[in-house]
Amino acid sequence: MSEITENKNPVVALSFKFALQTMAYCNQLELRKHYVMARQLMRCGTSIGANIREAQQAESRNDFIHKFKNAAKEAEETAYWLELMHHSEGYPDCSLLRNLLQEILRLINRIIYSAKNPKSGK
Repeated sequence: MSEITENKNPVVALSFKFALQTMAYCNQLELRKHYVMARQLMRCGTSIGANIREAQQAESRNDFIHKFKNAAKEAEETAYWLELMHHSEGYPDCSLLRNLLQEILRLINRIIYSAKNPKSGK
């Protein structure tokens, strides 16, 4: 197992796992010739983790919050594409990705809230 998937930071590990599963799902989409949807999903679905990883090296609290907000935006866009595929015929089941994404969004939102309100305790 790689050091990323063993990372003790849950949101880093979960977003990496999500990116890997997104890549596998996009391969399925391409096999079914859903090239445009595969490209859209690949871009935003893997960007979530990239933004989270970038936030780990933030220069300030505001920079950290900004990078996590970018991750949240990418997650919402990803949710949109997955919802479209979920409600369309001819697309592979994306329930696993949708569930994992909801878990990531909950973590991201909690992290943003905690970073904005450090005295709130969680």
